[in-house]
Amino acid sequence: MGRSSSSQPDVRDNLWPSMDLQQTILVVDDEEPGRQLRKLLLESVGYTVLTAPSGREGIQLFRSNTVDAVIIDYWMADMNGLAVAKELRKLNRKTPIIVLSAYTQILDEAIGLADIWIRKGEEDPQYLLNTLKELLDKKRSN
Repeated sequence: MGRSSSSQPDVRDNLWPSMDLQQTILVVDDEEPGRQLRKLLLESVGYTVLTAPSGREGIQLFRSNTVDAVIIDYWMADMNGLAVAKELRKLNRKTPIIVLSAYTQILDEAIGLADIWIRKGEEDPQYLLNTLKELLDKKRSN
């Protein structure tokens, strides 16, 4: 049960959070379609999702809410994802940060700021969900 008639596994079968471990993810992206797509994906497996259309708004949301992990687009108009990550690290060094980018490799300047660098369009949504879960599990066990 819990599976549709298709042969694809239901992503909810592989992931928590259970309702008693509700976790909040902040998605920062200046492009509405990407931001909303990630919000829907994360909510579909039980996460609470905060969204910000700019780096500055993302930093403000991070300051005023309990955030368990952050997914940031690298290329944004007001400030790039690494500038946002740098500010977030000053506020809380332990919060996992995933940077999404069109660049193939992690930039040297991202080392220490981003926990994971994911190239947009090359990984399926399940990869993002699995990576997020691994980072949250690691954070919880530390």
